[in-house]
Formats: sequence, structure tokens, C-alpha cells
Amino acid sequence: MPGFNVSRDHSGDAWFRLGRLEVTTTVLLVLLGSIGMVLSAFVPAFLEGGAFAPAQVLRGEVWRIVTWPFVSGVSLWGVLTLVLLWYFGRDLERQIGRRSMASLYVGLWATLTVVSLVVGLVLGGGVMAGLDAIQFIILLLWIAEYPKRPFFFGIPAWVVGAVLVAIQVLQLIMIRNVAGLVSLVLTGIVAMFIARAFGLLSELTFLPGGPGGRGGSRPAPVVRAAKPSRARQKAAARQASDHERMDALLEKISEQGIHSLTPAERKELEALRERRRKGR
Repeated sequence: MPGFNVSRDHSGDAWFRLGRLEVTTTVLLVLLGSIGMVLSAFVPAFLEGGAFAPAQVLRGEVWRIVTWPFVSGVSLWGVLTLVLLWYFGRDLERQIGRRSMASLYVGLWATLTVVSLVVGLVLGGGVMAGLDAIQFIILLLWIAEYPKRPFFFGIPAWVVGAVLVAIQVLQLIMIRNVAGLVSLVLTGIVAMFIARAFGLLSELTFLPGGPGGRGGSRPAPVVRAAKPSRARQKAAARQASDHERMDALLEKISEQGIHSLTPAERKELEALRERRRKGR
């Protein structure tokens, strides 16, 4: 049996390990989704009783609020959903860390649940099951974070994102699914603010808030202060150098992908993140 070990990796990438598998937030979510898919195949009651349905929730079946992302019939699209979530979710998690990624997933789950409940009660519909909605949002957030990253045949990511959103909207319009269209718009707006709050979409300057990322930090107010000591001046200079180097590495990731970094650059990036986290 594979060993189960709590991660002692100070980079903060994995919560724990299963043998050689580093279980990050995204990997854990994909594993839970895979287990739910298998249970849905062998236990039909799990699929029928776990999907989100506003009317059933109001009748007291509150467990559906928690179970709906993990119930899904076995299909090629279901498997592809897990693969895409694993691929794009891990890329975003490398940038913001496992804790922020966990908070992002919880925020998306809560948003989808609340929006589907409200819109479903007002306009009808609102039934959800599986991770496909969360995966779609994660894909769009990845595209918004790396809009110039090449996709198939060198097509920029933002073009692929625009086509995917256009197809989704046109399909909803064709079938006159007003509830689905309203849910899509509301969820997309809230998702952008949630992502910004956890360190993503820093280039979208029209979005308020956020901890300040690449090019997104706010200028500090000018105040009078005593002349810093030489030690503080040296520390400030090193911190400024660290910020410049991190910006350069993140820019390389944005343009070429995480795999473009050399082992030495990855080690340097982790060291810079650790120093920033500790405020040194």
C-alpha cells in the first residue's frame, strides 16, 4: 500500500502525500470527484439523492448543498472535466498557494450554490451535479490570468475563452434558458471578485480589492518618517530586488508556462515566496 505522509515540504504545495503523489488542494478535489463518480455508477441513489435541486433543499434535504459537486454519472465528458480541472487548477494553485486555492474553490462552490438556489426558485431550474461548472470557471480564470498563453495551433488563450463563453451563451439563448443565462452572468461576476481577493486577475485594474499582485499593488501614501537605519535600508533594498526578480519569473510563467522554468528558477521562486510570506 502507498504510504500516507503529512507534507514536510516548506513550499506549501501539498497538504500531504500518498506515496509519491503530492495531494494539493486541486488534486484532492479531483480525487473526491473521481470517488464520487465511481459511487454514482455503483450506487444510483447517491446520484439521485446528492444532486442539487432547490425544491428538494427547501424540503429539508440540505445535504445536497455539500454533495452536488461530487455526484456525476460516468461519461467521457465527466472524465475530461476532472482532467481539465487538474491541469488548469494546479497551474493557478502554484501561483496563489494551496490555502488560497482551497478558499477559492469554497468561494466558487458557495457562489454557484446560492445563485442556483435563488435563480432556481425565481425562474425555475437550478439543478446541478458534478464539477463541470467549477471546472469551467477555473478554466476561464486561467485564461483571464494568462490571456496570451498559446492554446491549440498557437491560438491565444483569450480567443479560446471568448469562443467558449460565446458558445455557452448562444446555447442558452437558443433553448430559451433564461435561468441558466442569468446564473452564468451572476456567477461570472462574483467569481471575478473572489479570484481577485485571493491574488488572481491582478491585471484587471477595474476590479477593486485584492492583495496586490503583478502590477496590481496600490501606491502607498506619502508620509513623513524618520530616516531608516542602514540595516533597514539594506533590508528594503533586498526586498525591492526580490519583488523585481519574482515579477520577472511570474512574467516568464505567464508567457511560457510553469514548465519553462529551470530547476534553479523554480527553487529561487519558492525561496522568494517564502521570504515574502515571512515578511523578510
